Amino acid sequence: MTAVLQVVSEGGAGDLPEYPFGVEDRLDSHFFVPWERRRWLNSGMRLRGTAECRALYLDLIWISYDQSPVGTLPDDTAMLAKLLMVDHEHFCGLIRHDFGPLHNWSRCATKDGEVRLYHPMVLRTLTEALARREDHRAKSEAASMQKRLQRLRIMLANYNKELAENDAAVSWIDEWLQRQGVAKRTATQVERALGAWSNHMFDLGQKGRHS
Repeated sequence: MTAVLQVVSEGGAGDLPEYPFGVEDRLDSHFFVPWERRRWLNSGMRLRGTAECRALYLDLIWISYDQSPVGTLPDDTAMLAKLLMVDHEHFCGLIRHDFGPLHNWSRCATKDGEVRLYHPMVLRTLTEALARREDHRAKSEAASMQKRLQRLRIMLANYNKELAENDAAVSWIDEWLQRQGVAKRTATQVERALGAWSNHMFDLGQKGRHS
């Protein structure tokens, strides 16, 4: 998965880049994020920002992971000051620093047309996390399918061992059962599926004779 910011020109968003993730993209189980320690230790923000600005800067990064869309912040200094639990006027003074709490945060347009703030480093960690989640989901689904097919083969072997070894037949019967919305594959359901398979093969034979 590659997240790419695109330039948009809609409504009040002007020519701001469009944030690639929407409100539907969540990381509810993402309780930690990888942190490039050496990059942070040698960054301009850490070396040149004041202790207070560095603390608020890091706070805003962690806060952004619980925002919607994930990884963004409100484009509102009053709201940000409230989230940080600091005085608004004081916060506005801090963000005027070259290495203030909003260092490297930029405005973007969300898919819903809202203007918010994003940070390229946060976006990168999110892109990697969501890619890993999708990869894990794909592997889990593949493993579940293999287990389901194996159980089906065992049930089919009780009726026809040769059919149970036919990959095409097993896949077709599996798909038929899924289309029927069969949650629990009982002997009765499998027998119905076998009947449907027989009808399917008969229809193919009839078409072959007339072609």
